[in-house]
Amino acid sequence: MRSRWGLSESQPHLPPLHHLQGFEAFLCPFLLSWSFAWLGALCLVLRTPTDTVRAAPICDNGQASCQVLSLADLFDRVIQHSSRMHGMSNDLHSQFEQYFLPSRNHISNRVNRNCHTSGILTPNGKENAQRLAGEELTEVILKLLWAWRDPLWHFHQSMAHHDDFNSFSSNKALVMGDLVHELRTGVEKVAEKMQNLGIISNLVNGLRSPEQLLPSPVRPQWSLMNDYDLLFCLRRDSNKVQSYLKILKCRIVPENDC
Repeated sequence: MRSRWGLSESQPHLPPLHHLQGFEAFLCPFLLSWSFAWLGALCLVLRTPTDTVRAAPICDNGQASCQVLSLADLFDRVIQHSSRMHGMSNDLHSQFEQYFLPSRNHISNRVNRNCHTSGILTPNGKENAQRLAGEELTEVILKLLWAWRDPLWHFHQSMAHHDDFNSFSSNKALVMGDLVHELRTGVEKVAEKMQNLGIISNLVNGLRSPEQLLPSPVRPQWSLMNDYDLLFCLRRDSNKVQSYLKILKCRIVPENDC
């Protein structure tokens, strides 16, 4: 199974002739029997696969069968993943408004949002986030990701009974649930890497304990505004995660764009 946190390497090969279809399968046996070099070359081109990339699994000790990602590479991958997560949360929020709240002027300036992650203390603004120690900022990121384990599944369940909200948009919540899980796994790998390099202290194992995290909230009786607030909070928190990861990377492995 391909790991999202491993490296990919090209392994070109020629498939057996019986894997060819259509025109290529009919033409190649004749071309191979002819003596014209350019026709034989044409056959080889027809038999060259378009997808020749296979994944090398990620590993901790650098075994021959896998490759170890650098800390900078791990940061790049989790930041790309967080960008995708934030983009999908924006889309889901917009689609929800389009289907359920076409006249939303009266709620656009709502102040009191019922976010289940409000109990997680997060730095307000880039400057405050930059003041946090690496351990603290990593802990905030992981807590936010852990807190979204269940709410997206509950949202999908509540939308399953609404024909107005198409299945594509509803299922996107499940896809985002997988994204959150994969991103959390990636951030844990980043934290472990930083710990092994002596950049931060040991915090990952402690954060795996459910009692150190916010308990999953009891799902209230369904209401339109509950789900609207949920998507607003998801968009807000996914933006925080993406921003904090970029700040953390710039501190640990600074580049020109920091």
